[in-house]
Amino acid sequence: MSDTRYKNGLTLIELLVAMIVTSIVMTAVATLAFAVSSANKTTDDTSVKQAQIRFATMKISDLIRHSKLICHVTNEEMLLWRADDTPGGDNEINIGELVYIETGANTIRLLEFTDVPVGFETIGLSLAMISGLKAWFISNCTERYTVLVPECSNVQFGFLPALPPRSRFVTVSFDVPENGVLHPYQINAALLGWAGNLLNDSDDIVEFGDDD
Repeated sequence: MSDTRYKNGLTLIELLVAMIVTSIVMTAVATLAFAVSSANKTTDDTSVKQAQIRFATMKISDLIRHSKLICHVTNEEMLLWRADDTPGGDNEINIGELVYIETGANTIRLLEFTDVPVGFETIGLSLAMISGLKAWFISNCTERYTVLVPECSNVQFGFLPALPPRSRFVTVSFDVPENGVLHPYQINAALLGWAGNLLNDSDDIVEFGDDD
């Protein structure tokens, strides 16, 4: 008569072994799924920040290249005369022609002004007075913000061959956290349309018609 002890089901030892093997397999699957999910989140975060940095680099480089002067700088902002928009050009700085690159609150953003009060649209501003007018601009005009880098630190401005308004080359350096690690970045640009011919010996804009 054949032995029929194992034909009716699994023994306790076999059942325990099967459960252990199953638990090992399930743990491995769960670990792999978590690793894949974490890798995807890391890749997505890096991709988003790289896209932001590429856009910021393009925007800031283009703005600086086409600007006429760096008017004013502090640790938290740089003010540019981005263009002479008056038809025919009047060689004067108007409110609507100014752009701030701001670095406060761990961001890099642009600040521009629209809806300038009637009568102030074409009033020429001297470099000496511009640095103290930002609060007035904000109170009397409509400000427009454009965030370029929403999360960064250690933002610094560098200038060559001299400080503003004699600067013709600008460097913007900053750190961006990626996956818990700070990575340094740098944006370099030259003022191709630098209006140094409008500056007098006191580093201010000469009166219209006095630069010939």
